[in-house]
Amino acid sequence: MSQAPATQAQISEEIRSIRDALTDEDTQPRLDYPPYRSSVLRHPTKALHQTDPETLELRAPVFGQRDVDVLESDLTIQHRGEPIGERIVVTGRVMDGDGRPVPHQLVEIWQANASGRYLHQRDQHPAPIDPHFTGAGRCLTAADGTYRFTTIKPGPYPWRNHHNAWRPAHIHFSLFGTDFTQRLITQMYFPGDPLLPLDPICQSITDPTTRERLVATYDHDLTQPEWCTGYRWDIVLTGSHRTWTEDGEPE
Repeated sequence: MSQAPATQAQISEEIRSIRDALTDEDTQPRLDYPPYRSSVLRHPTKALHQTDPETLELRAPVFGQRDVDVLESDLTIQHRGEPIGERIVVTGRVMDGDGRPVPHQLVEIWQANASGRYLHQRDQHPAPIDPHFTGAGRCLTAADGTYRFTTIKPGPYPWRNHHNAWRPAHIHFSLFGTDFTQRLITQMYFPGDPLLPLDPICQSITDPTTRERLVATYDHDLTQPEWCTGYRWDIVLTGSHRTWTEDGEPE
């Protein structure tokens, strides 16, 4: 007989128990985090394999100004009609650990639509698909490390980690370095989201300061009258203030 899924109250209690047991040495995100049920299947359990880095680097990404069109950063103009939802601008700078800009970096994003639905065959929860929104875009950072996207604010969506589990609204970010082995993937969240304290994925980052670095800031100066709201989110690639990424390890 299969075990009944945990309730949100049980998951929240597990999160609190882990938080109460933390020590000053617990600064890194937990790769095996019991409240995040599938983390047992998602993290390495064996030693890493040694590879020849020179062989891997023969397949390096090369992106020039002609390869990434400036229009690819606007996710609201990819179809004939306008997508449904709150139009937003998300911008920020990509920097190294010393605050220096990282120019000409490929930044890719993907996200759910305003109803919390991905355009993916495995996403079948009962929310509408927007025929005018694909949910993917990319750009190259400018000389000062700035990136900028125009998109639709994504909605939260249910997932099957536990009973009545909902993921906070978020945008996935991918950044490439000089070769494919340097790809970093992370998530950006929105300020004031009540689902953040309930989310085992977000809470697996046990350090509150590190978690906070994944939350964008609303910027009223970036907001445009009668057009869109604006959010600012910087990405730090190295150092003690680096943005958390899904490899879960420091540089």
